[in-house]
Amino acid sequence: MSENGNAERSVGGGLDSLLTENSQGPWQRWTPGWAGVKGAAKLLTRPRRLAARTGNLAKDLGKVAIGRSDIEFDKRDRRFKDPAWEGNPVFKRIGQTYLTYARLGDRLISDAELEASDERRVRFAADNVIEALAPTNFPATNPAVVKKTIDTGGRNLRDGLVKFVGDMSSKPRIPEMVDTSAFEVGENIALTEGAVVHRDERFELIQYKPQTEKVYRRPIVVVPPQINKYYIIDLAPERSLVEHLVANGHQVFVMSWKNPGADQADWRLTDYIASTHDAIDIALDITRADKAIGFGICAGGITLSVAAAHMAARGEDKLAALTLGVTILDNEHAGTLSSFADRRLANLAIADSAKRGYLDGRSLAGTFAWLRPSDLVWNYWVNNYLLGKQPPAFDILYWNSDSTNMPAGLHKDFIDISVENALVTPGALEIDGTPIDLSKVEVDSYVVAGIADHIVPWQNAYGTTRLLGSEPRFILSTSGHIAALVNPTDNEKASFQTTNGSGNPETAEEFLEQASKHKGSWWADWVEWLAERSGEQRNKPRKLGNAKHEAICDAPGTYVLEEA
Repeated sequence: MSENGNAERSVGGGLDSLLTENSQGPWQRWTPGWAGVKGAAKLLTRPRRLAARTGNLAKDLGKVAIGRSDIEFDKRDRRFKDPAWEGNPVFKRIGQTYLTYARLGDRLISDAELEASDERRVRFAADNVIEALAPTNFPATNPAVVKKTIDTGGRNLRDGLVKFVGDMSSKPRIPEMVDTSAFEVGENIALTEGAVVHRDERFELIQYKPQTEKVYRRPIVVVPPQINKYYIIDLAPERSLVEHLVANGHQVFVMSWKNPGADQADWRLTDYIASTHDAIDIALDITRADKAIGFGICAGGITLSVAAAHMAARGEDKLAALTLGVTILDNEHAGTLSSFADRRLANLAIADSAKRGYLDGRSLAGTFAWLRPSDLVWNYWVNNYLLGKQPPAFDILYWNSDSTNMPAGLHKDFIDISVENALVTPGALEIDGTPIDLSKVEVDSYVVAGIADHIVPWQNAYGTTRLLGSEPRFILSTSGHIAALVNPTDNEKASFQTTNGSGNPETAEEFLEQASKHKGSWWADWVEWLAERSGEQRNKPRKLGNAKHEAICDAPGTYVLEEA
């Protein structure tokens, strides 16, 4: 997902709430539902305030008309970066008029004094409408488009119409965000050398070739999300976390989930937990290590956390440490979309995916995009359809477009966990009859969040520090959901915040007040943390796999190539 300077205005929602909203169609983006009715009713009980706002609107619009408005264009708002917004009086008035109405909408929502969940829902709908009505989204009121149209004799609009028809003909029916022709998995992305050492109906396990003469004995086993492919941690060279780990002497194993269809509708969380157990067992067998380091990402982090608690409850001492990247375990107040995830809508979402047998990954990609409409929809609307340009070739956006489905059974389990917030209450969730209690996970842990994350609000990720039985090292990166993970050490803009070994404060707000800022990528900090928990070093293995788990094919394997 893209990052920008307006991160504080981004809407966020728990991952599992997104799974609920996705199944309900686009209407929720544009209509606030009952929350909007309550907001309107409250405004009507405040006629004086409403009249004052109306009067101020008339005054503000009058100032715009005569060129005396003090409304300025935010320099961080790339929609208004063209010099014409400041230099051309017509475009300046158009932009100021739009911002005047946008500011009025924001103030009216505040005046309604709604409950937090209702206000989030109203703002979500209002932001989508306001973003859609921006003058930059229309050819006649966007100075850059006007210039381009004159320069090309309208060829930009013709080319854009062709792109529009193509994009709208199939899901997710949003502008294409990336030039997909620039990438091919295994050719210029997901290139770290390795081999598939296990394959079953649910996953392939990739073992990566060591790049140092000595390696740490304990392997790192990565559990990726079930809603995107694993290679977010193995992007282009020098941007690959896997590459970074093996270069620092770690033995790395990564699960690559099969892309499910209707035939896999009955795959449940219990099945994915069992697969996680299997992956850890295989890695331990190949490396002959006593324990492994677990690394779970997003939905894979939920899976790994539950698996770790399951192991702890059964007395299985397989993990030496646990790392969770942009993972949400506590869904309380998990952002804007959490206001949609009530039981009635959850049941509708479950029924919708049950009919199909899976949650469509392409539709889910659209849901993610509409969380940041300015960055991920309208930005490309202008670029592709109005300016007639190709979208950029960017590895993160290519990965984001390479979607996967989710089995109906797993979809149901994730939604149930979210709506009931089951992971915060010991025993509220059971796996194969075993009560799950995250406080039983007492191994050292490392938790990474992104301060601009619109999928997993960092405050909710911080809640993990109160759930696990250890005292996690909590890392707050400067980036959003994906860039928080893709954080190479040569990124001069990278930094992160953490406490200085004095324990984690009770609340996220206290953490932000007390945390120290460190320049550089958290990758280097994590590698140092891992080294203390990865066991002694040994000579690197002569080959990948072993007699029981022989190499089947080269990385990136076959499951990663399956399309949704």
